[in-house]
Amino acid sequence: MSIHDVRFPASISRGASGGPERQTEIVVLGSGHEERNTRWAHSRRRYNAGLGVRTLNQIHEVISFFEARRGRLYGFRWKDHADFKSAGPQDPVTPSDQLIGTGDGTETTFQLKKVYASGGELYERVITWPVQGTLQVAVDGSPMSEGTDYTADYSSGQVIFLPGSVPATGLAVTAGFEFDVPVRFDSDVLEINLAAFEAGEIPDVPIVEVRT
Repeated sequence: MSIHDVRFPASISRGASGGPERQTEIVVLGSGHEERNTRWAHSRRRYNAGLGVRTLNQIHEVISFFEARRGRLYGFRWKDHADFKSAGPQDPVTPSDQLIGTGDGTETTFQLKKVYASGGELYERVITWPVQGTLQVAVDGSPMSEGTDYTADYSSGQVIFLPGSVPATGLAVTAGFEFDVPVRFDSDVLEINLAAFEAGEIPDVPIVEVRT
């Protein structure tokens, strides 16, 4: 699916609602016990941007953005203000935030990821749309320089080490970054309510994450 490398207005997405979605099948047996199975290995995010629209200027901004994406046709970047960093939302990004691999002396490409941990369980989320200017990479705790030691693909989340800087066997490769969620509009219609001269609202602007 084609994704435009442009971010939905962050001042509007800040007031949006939404978060991760999963699909779990639950079968209740005759005994009352349950059997549970997940259909998705990875969660998907859903948002409603309508709650962030407060002014006529913002309505016009959403209309322009919607039309430029041709409704549901093209995806775009979305900043999830509750979860947009390799660290916590109020913590600084550091190059040691996330382990993204271990060197073997030959592997040059490492995928950005973020790990969520609770109660001894881990979920590993692949990060595909890091934000330029925020990426920090380290090998065995030593900071690496973008353009000298590695390059980055900002539409796949891959870090590619250059000759002479390939991580040696057993060395931890870590990274810190901010990231966006690849999304699209989940409707081809914007229902606009101009309830007052100076203000209005778009009650429902559904946004859904897309797989890349």
